[in-house]
Amino acid sequence: MKVLKCLIIDDEAPAIRLLESYVKKVPFLKLVATSSNPIEAIAIIEKEEPDLVFLDIQMPTITGIQLSKIVKDKVKIIFTTAYPQFAIESYELNATDYLLKPFEFERFYTAVLKIKPFKNKQKTTNTNDFIFIKTDGKNNFKRVQINEVLYIESLKNYVCIHQKDSQIITYNTLKHFETELPESLFIKIHKSYIINIESILKTDSLSVLMVNGKDLPIGDTYKKAFFEKINSLML
Repeated sequence: MKVLKCLIIDDEAPAIRLLESYVKKVPFLKLVATSSNPIEAIAIIEKEEPDLVFLDIQMPTITGIQLSKIVKDKVKIIFTTAYPQFAIESYELNATDYLLKPFEFERFYTAVLKIKPFKNKQKTTNTNDFIFIKTDGKNNFKRVQINEVLYIESLKNYVCIHQKDSQIITYNTLKHFETELPESLFIKIHKSYIINIESILKTDSLSVLMVNGKDLPIGDTYKKAFFEKINSLML
């Protein structure tokens, strides 16, 4: 999982402490520093190279708006302020979001999800929206739309590609498909299953119910990554 390095810039200690507590709750955020001095913060950004800055607006010396104009090409910015009148200007600066104090964790989490660290910097070996599956015969292949694949099941030396109304069995390994399919859409949940996350009806701590009614087990080895992915898609 891509981890976002973040920096908190605010001249009020209680606001920094609240944001620190929120950051700790999000698995894909890593706090590299905090600062109450916007001038000092510019040097921190140069040194730490954070991906994201939580930035107050009304601060001494220079405002958050002024600071954002200096660093906007280097980091993503989420403004955190008690002043709604700066909202329009913040979006003109292409800010990721504008959090109006006081805000709850749910609103904070919605803001950081807009950066989508899982989808922006994924390995995408296959950039097409289809794959060719080898069937019977030396040069027999079938074209399959990636988004029509519900899940892929390992059958020892073969795999079964499950679609809504059909199945394709091919001589291959689950590892091959794990490497070739886009991580933004597919995830391995068990040593024998890779699933299309858009084909999930519901899930609990033990299994995943797919749209075709199949209940697939979640292996202990894969639980953490799977539920991190699910949490990243929460609204």
